[in-house]
Amino acid sequence: MSSKQIKRVSVGVAVLTGTLALTVAGPAEAATPRCATEDLAVSLGEPKQLEEATGQYDVPVTFKNISSHTCGLHGVPGVDLVGPDDPNGPVYHLPRVDNGVRVNEVPPGSTATATVTVLTQDPGSVGSGGSTSWTPAKLVTTPPGQAEALSADWPSGLPVLRQDAATHPGSWVNGILADPLVR
Repeated sequence: MSSKQIKRVSVGVAVLTGTLALTVAGPAEAATPRCATEDLAVSLGEPKQLEEATGQYDVPVTFKNISSHTCGLHGVPGVDLVGPDDPNGPVYHLPRVDNGVRVNEVPPGSTATATVTVLTQDPGSVGSGGSTSWTPAKLVTTPPGQAEALSADWPSGLPVLRQDAATHPGSWVNGILADPLVR
């Protein structure tokens, strides 16, 4: 066999192996369909100040499966904080950090949680565009893989420093984690 023929055989085996790997992985992931927006209800937990970062708080965003079937909920939800007018506008679109679980099955009545980390306003601090003293009214979230959104009231005593133009803002949304099963 010539070196060209060996390369073609190697490439063909690699392509075939990749196709087989995709074929094997595909059905396992498709076994549990993604949770649709209508399968879910959303609520916010109590803000908790981070010990390692003064002025930053984690707010749990809990998705509850209200359907009668198990569905998959993994990835990073879209999150917008919506509030009063601001030099940046009334909506603060939070960047996403994909640090959640890869596969997560949520049985009926069970939950999965993402966390929103926010940087609060310190006296005298000024955000993007001259933003000061901005407190959202609600959180609007789009579950991963969906187009329809859910919303929940934002904790009224938790202002957010708007950093819309920052390359490394102090506010973001984390990936979804599986919640422990309640027994």
